[in-house]
Amino acid sequence: MSGVFSYESSEIDWCEDNYKHSEHVVEYFNTMSSFIFFIISPIMLYLLHPYAKERNLAIHSVWIMMIFVGLFSAYFHMTLSFVGQMLDELSILWVLAVGYAVWFPRRLFPSFIKDRSTFSSLVVVIAVISTLSSFVKPTANAYALNFFGLHMLYVLGVEMRCCTDQKALRLAKLSVALWILAITCWISDRFGCSFWQKLNFCYLHGIWHILIVIATAYGSTLIAYLDANYEIPYSLPGLQYWPSDKWAVGIPHIVLKGTPKTEKRC
Repeated sequence: MSGVFSYESSEIDWCEDNYKHSEHVVEYFNTMSSFIFFIISPIMLYLLHPYAKERNLAIHSVWIMMIFVGLFSAYFHMTLSFVGQMLDELSILWVLAVGYAVWFPRRLFPSFIKDRSTFSSLVVVIAVISTLSSFVKPTANAYALNFFGLHMLYVLGVEMRCCTDQKALRLAKLSVALWILAITCWISDRFGCSFWQKLNFCYLHGIWHILIVIATAYGSTLIAYLDANYEIPYSLPGLQYWPSDKWAVGIPHIVLKGTPKTEKRC
């Protein structure tokens, strides 16, 4: 049993040279880059709070879970242990599950599901089954997770077909571009390692960490914005960027221009 906690007990070994900077950390840059989760997640929790307070506080679960993704990612790359791998991958699975449960559009629910509570229960059942099946062939887990991410992009594309808001359309383009760039880094590190080793640049998986967190911040804000327009239209949701809406780049978030129903009225 102790073997699954051992260093390098995972079948996965990323391109970065092992123990290059520390005898206690297998993949140093991959480990350090995981700390981007601890920077972006609290900021997103703060920025999305007005929307979550009005819509459903369960929405905060997405970015709370992202903190655990960062924690388990750092542990995995520090040790390359089997337990670290499973914690890393399963935490991502449950982030996706929570995202589906709170944000999947009602109009796209299967015909036999009438409310979000039932849909959320179905998502939990599928997530539990996926969790158990992930131990059958662990090396395939990452590909399955990327498939779920691709499906979320498809759903986002379906939702954006009717959107005319220029800020939302720009955010959608940025989200997709960041995701494509991130997945390109992931694939290149996984399958083009020998090429990058010749260039002495084996840090693409660490760059993937940084890009995918930013892509998630952009994409989840866009999904939340579309959700707010469907579920709480009276709040008149809008998109802004932090720390300044005048900057060309920043972290997107939702502002509620209408009077929230949760607010006390005289």
